[in-house]
Formats: sequence, structure tokens, C-alpha cells
Amino acid sequence: RGQYNQIANYVMTQSEINIAIGAKPPAQYMSEVLNQCNGGGLKYGGITEKEELYRNLKMNCIPEDIFEMDINNYNEFLDKRRKLMSDKIKTYFEKL
Repeated sequence: RGQYNQIANYVMTQSEINIAIGAKPPAQYMSEVLNQCNGGGLKYGGITEKEELYRNLKMNCIPEDIFEMDINNYNEFLDKRRKLMSDKIKTYFEKL
């Protein structure tokens, strides 16, 4: 539980999307989101274009290579996301 309840693993999401995801592993629901952008039916939100998806990943500090990751890459995911989050916070404070 301590492994997944980390700040670097939290993402703000709409309740209906969170409910639709349920207990699915990220590899499954992220591939389904990518499928939405390839003409598949909507399952999670309204993102239907890859450009919009990648903007959303960037906005939420999600590594772009998440689509190639699985549970074996969890620590790598956390490390990359921490770095992205840190960079975003640093950039924000430098603009103050």
C-alpha cells in the first residue's frame, strides 16, 4: 500500500473516469486511452487526439513513455514523474 500511495502516483481525475478505471492496472487503461486516440470508442473522458493526450500527460507530469511501461517499470515511472513534477514546480517558482 505504501508503494502506490505516494504523491508521485497521485493524479487528479474526474469521479466518473476514476470509477470507470476501477481496479484496472495502468497498462490496461492507458492502452485503452491511447486506443481512443486511434479511433476507438470513448471509455475515459473525451480525449480523442494524440496531441491532446500528450498535452494532458505533460500537464500532469506523466512520462510520455508510460504506454511502454508495466508493473515492472513502476519505480522507473515514479522516478521520472518525480523529476517532471520537480521541474514543473521549479519553473513555476522561477516565474514568480
